[in-house]
Order: sequence, then C-alpha cells, then structure tokens
Amino acid sequence: MSGVYTARATREEGWWTVTVDEVPGLFTQTRRLDQIEDMVRDALALFPEIEADPENAAISTAVEADITAPAETARQLRAAAEQAQIEATKAMTATAKLLSSRGLPYRDIGHLLGVSFQQAQKLATA
Repeated sequence: MSGVYTARATREEGWWTVTVDEVPGLFTQTRRLDQIEDMVRDALALFPEIEADPENAAISTAVEADITAPAETARQLRAAAEQAQIEATKAMTATAKLLSSRGLPYRDIGHLLGVSFQQAQKLATA
C-alpha cells in the first residue's frame, strides 16, 4: 500500500521550495505548483525504503495561507458568478417566452430585457 504525504510549499526567490511532513529532510523545489506532486514522487523514488510505490502515493500540496486564501475567495466568487449567469439566463428565457406569449414583439421584448431583438427572439424560441 502506498503512503499519504503532505508537501508543504513555500515561495522563495521565484521557486517553490517543498518539504514533506512525513519524511523529515526530504526537500525538493520547482518553478510551478502543478509540478510539485511529480517532484515529490521523483524524490520518494530515491528512497524505496520509505515509499515502495511512489507513483501511487497520495500527495496533497499545502501552500501558505496568505496565497491560498485570496485564491480560494476568487474561485468561490467565480463559481457564484457562473451560477448567477445560469440563473439569469433561465430568467431571461422564461421572461422572453412569457412576454412573447402575451403578444409583445421581439423588439419590445429586447428593449425590456436590455438585449437585441435578435437575442430576444432566440430567448423566446429557445
């Protein structure tokens, strides 16, 4: 069975320096975060007595909170914006269909919804 490892990454002079909690003294570095797991696996391969199967080892990367916190906030906001866009599209479509069923022309629907009459037609007939 492969081990579970936590790679702690710290940014220093353009490099990510990486230590592994479960293997004191194991150190590696890389330019990019997406390379950390491969670098840790390569380092573990040098120590078969510690990890017999580095390719299947579970490696999680822990990055300093002052870096990850704003990135997590940005990801959450992006996800919320994507969800809001989905809801807005549904509302626009439902409204265009409703107004069209009441006999309003596409130009008026477009004006009310703040879109072109062509977009209003697409929404109403979707």
